[in-house]
Amino acid sequence: MEVSKHLRAFFSSRIVFRKSLWSHRCLQCRKSTCASEQRYSATSQKDSRGSLSLHSKLAAGPTLQDFIRSSASEDAHTVEHEEVTEHPPYISEQEEATLEKGKRVYFETYGCQMNVNDTEIAWSILHRNGYVRVLTCQEADVILLVTCSIREKAEQTIWNRLKHLTAMKHERCKSEAPLVIGILGCMAERLKHEILEKEKLVDIIAGPDAYRDLPRLLNLRKYDQQAVNVLLSLDETYADIMPVQVNSETKSAFVSIMRGCDNMCSYCVVPFTRGRERSRPLLSILEEVRMLSDKGIKQVTLLGQNVNSYRDVSEVQYNTGEPSNLSRGFSTVYKSKVGGLRFADLLDRVSRVDPEMRIRFTSPHPKDFPDEVLQLIQERHNICKQIHLPAQSGSSSVLQAMRRGYTREAYLDLVENIRKTIPGVSLSSDFITGFCGETEDDHQQTLSLLQSVKYNTGFLFAYSMRKVSKKSSKDLCGRSDGNIRVIFPAMEISTHSSSSSFAEIKPGDYILVKITDTSYQSLRGIPLRHTSLKDSAV
Repeated sequence: MEVSKHLRAFFSSRIVFRKSLWSHRCLQCRKSTCASEQRYSATSQKDSRGSLSLHSKLAAGPTLQDFIRSSASEDAHTVEHEEVTEHPPYISEQEEATLEKGKRVYFETYGCQMNVNDTEIAWSILHRNGYVRVLTCQEADVILLVTCSIREKAEQTIWNRLKHLTAMKHERCKSEAPLVIGILGCMAERLKHEILEKEKLVDIIAGPDAYRDLPRLLNLRKYDQQAVNVLLSLDETYADIMPVQVNSETKSAFVSIMRGCDNMCSYCVVPFTRGRERSRPLLSILEEVRMLSDKGIKQVTLLGQNVNSYRDVSEVQYNTGEPSNLSRGFSTVYKSKVGGLRFADLLDRVSRVDPEMRIRFTSPHPKDFPDEVLQLIQERHNICKQIHLPAQSGSSSVLQAMRRGYTREAYLDLVENIRKTIPGVSLSSDFITGFCGETEDDHQQTLSLLQSVKYNTGFLFAYSMRKVSKKSSKDLCGRSDGNIRVIFPAMEISTHSSSSSFAEIKPGDYILVKITDTSYQSLRGIPLRHTSLKDSAV
């Protein structure tokens, strides 16, 4: 019928983006022209005998008003249909099913606590983009290794793991989505060329500042394109991304407050794998800490490569032009920074969020412990009286070669000031032995520093395996204010010093423990009663 031909010509000239809406339009317009088709059926029969001219045919067809009326009735339903979009018209249902099947992701995390936090950030980004996290690599379509590059042994562990995963990739059933292997973090940044070009073991490489780009990189692999982003950023802090906690049962959490490092110690790869220092806005940190408090978290550790050099310059009013205060006798390899909210300001605000939430921080640099930070730690009962104070060496000549910015004497003066300001403080430290050019005399000076300071805990670059105190299934463990692991039996204890009621010990509780035994890495004791941070500080 000629009228139907005109309708098809009209519809073919329209651009339609939704398949469901297209069907709706066709139905409405066909209904509106049904009367016209019946009215002119006789005319069409005459047309088949060639008795009407082309002009008469057009005049007998539907007018513009017919289509306007049809469009008006359809537009009333447009909003209703807007959200009922299924898959895009250019992706078939079968292809969409395959797409979803390729979104099962598995993470393996190596190295420091910053990498654990990075895993939570990367997972938060992928979760928003429709990925599902699985518990084993056998279930996964995407395996992402969050890597460490601080030591050669850590990198060798990753190389060995990659070879195992590559073999698993080749054995994968062809009916399943292809297995995608990715390297994230510091090793991706440092060894990008060897990983991608020389070894050919991975499909995706993303540096510490490229996690937002993960969805795009994963899509590129579907088309066999190179998927690499190792660009370092001067401002990326992931401040707007709330990390997804891996273990929802835990009562402690880590909050990243800054990224990168400007210290440029001669032995350290961090400035080259993590980039320059930049700090999260203070308000975004407070928002995350409040959220954790609402979830019942009892301990928050503030994270950063140089955590106590925090400096928020996100707001104009913070840029006062005042220089940063350093520990007495310490210097920096870079020009003194001015303005911004400092670490003392952050500690002050974070400690006020929840008086019954413990606050810790790691990893600091000795140069960034001005008096105001030490006094605040002493004043607030929920800021743990434990400070990690990395010395690295006890020899001034080795410290100079390491570009640490202080001498042995300045370090010992800082230790004295800390213990004077915070009585009973727990100190821990890092040491590197066998550094380039180190002599036997330098090594003896490091040993004498250890004996002089009497740290509670020390972390050494070269070490032998030590006896680890193990707990039975009937034991519980916690951390003291000095961050020492304490093992004690699970039992009911008094709810208060003057109370006759008893209650079981649950995760997140604060308790008093009488220490009865010690080992190299932990303490053993007997729980006495429940308490609070405020009461135990008295």
